[in-house]
Amino acid sequence: MTLLGAHVSIAGGYHRAVERGVGLDLPVIQIFLKNQVRWVSNIPGASDFDRYDRTRAVHPELRMICAHGSYLYNFASPDDSLAGRSIESLCDELRIGARMNIPYLVVHPGSHMGDGEIIGVKRVSMRLRSVFELCASTTLICIETTAGQGSGIGYRFEHIRDIIGGVGNGTLGACIDTCHIFSAGYDIRTCEEYESTIDEFRKVVGFDALKVIHLNDSKGALGARIDRHQHIGEGGIRSDAFRFIMNDKHFLSRPKIIETPKKRNGNDMDRKNIDVLLGLVEDDAKCGR
Repeated sequence: MTLLGAHVSIAGGYHRAVERGVGLDLPVIQIFLKNQVRWVSNIPGASDFDRYDRTRAVHPELRMICAHGSYLYNFASPDDSLAGRSIESLCDELRIGARMNIPYLVVHPGSHMGDGEIIGVKRVSMRLRSVFELCASTTLICIETTAGQGSGIGYRFEHIRDIIGGVGNGTLGACIDTCHIFSAGYDIRTCEEYESTIDEFRKVVGFDALKVIHLNDSKGALGARIDRHQHIGEGGIRSDAFRFIMNDKHFLSRPKIIETPKKRNGNDMDRKNIDVLLGLVEDDAKCGR
C-alpha cells in the first residue's frame, strides 16, 4: 500500500485527527502536536492520550501518524532566548510524540537573520545537539527542505547534509518538500531534471536519511524562493513531476503527505488531491530510475 496521506487538524483532540484521517480513507496522516503558532498551548493529559490510544486501536487501517513541529522555532537565530524557547518547546513535542508512538517529527531549521548560512547551519546543529542532551525520544526529528525565503536556511541539500552531520549521522532524518525544493531552484518537471535533482539529493544527503516526503505544487516559479503551496498539477511544477515521484521505486515505503490548500469554492480538497496523485501511479512508470 502506498503511504499517501494529508495533514489533518487536531481540533477537538488527537483522537479526532485519527477519525478525520480514517474518514478520508488515508493510511497515513500528519498532525501538529500542539498549537503551531503559539508558544503556550494546552497540555494534553492522560485522558487525551487514552482517548487517542482507543481510537487508534480500532482503526488499524491508519498505519502511520507523522507530526510537524511548530512554525515558531528558529534554531539558526542569533537570539539565544528564542533558540532556548525553541529547544524547550521541541523537547515537549518529542515527549508527546514518543507517548503517541509517532515515528517522525518534521522541523524547519530556521533563519540566520543576517549572520550568514554557514553560521546559521552551525547554530542549528548546536541547538539540536542541546535537544538530545535535554530529552530522549523515540520520535525522530526530520529536517525539512525549505524554499529559501529571506534568510532561511535549508534550501540547499548541502544545508541538510551539514545539519545532520553536525549533530551526528543517524540522529536526524530529512524531509523533502516538492514545493520548497522547486522554489529553491531544483527542477523536477522533466524526467531528466527529476533524475538529476533526486540523484543530487542521494549524493549529498543520502536516501537513508530521507524519511518523509511532502507533495505540494507551487504557486511560485522555479527558483522564486517563496513558500506558496498549490493543488497538485495546478502550479508551476505540473503533474509529470508527481508522476515520477509516485512511481519511483526508491520512495515507495516513504510516507508522502500533501499540504495543499484545504478548500476551494467551499469544497474540501484533500481527497481530490490524493485521488489525483493515486491516478498518477502506473504499472510501467515513464521515469523509473
